Amino acid sequence: MRNDDGKPVPPDAALAARLTRLRQARGWSLEELAEQSGISRASLSRIERGETSPTAHALGQLAAAYQMPMAAFFSGLEDPGEDLVSRSDQQEWSDPQTGFRRRNVSPARTGYKGSLIEGRLPAGREVTYSDAPIPGLEHHLLLRSGRLEVVLGEVSHLLEAGDCLRFKLTTGNSYRALGPEDAHYILCVITP
Repeated sequence: MRNDDGKPVPPDAALAARLTRLRQARGWSLEELAEQSGISRASLSRIERGETSPTAHALGQLAAAYQMPMAAFFSGLEDPGEDLVSRSDQQEWSDPQTGFRRRNVSPARTGYKGSLIEGRLPAGREVTYSDAPIPGLEHHLLLRSGRLEVVLGEVSHLLEAGDCLRFKLTTGNSYRALGPEDAHYILCVITP
């Protein structure tokens, strides 16, 4: 996201603006969004004002409330965008709680069903999402390095570097970097 001068907007500010626009487009008050997402009104207000960055878990709750993939939070779907996404336009975000880093390599865009994400989860850390934002959201996860445990509902998958896990998300899920090094992966997400 760029400001009127063409300069990049810091990722947390861009995310705050995007989340505010999404809520307003739905015509929801902060109270209504709090009820839908399970996140307190005060926390939502701080997130939208850019005073705090949401955790990956909170973004998962918001994605479920809006019934949209999390990737949509990191791009302007109303903007037709360019086919070539230069490295400088690939927005990065870090989870303040876990240190998880997410880079939108190919962000969600009108007319496309998929997005490509690069993720780095520090060794020993875990990111948990309580629900699927869209039932049947298709994922293809390629683990580039490290070791990663992916839990889908009650089923656990242990991935080593080079392994690919494909699944349609229908339940809560979690990602845990087993160490000793960080888990570095590429994730392709396709909207049904």
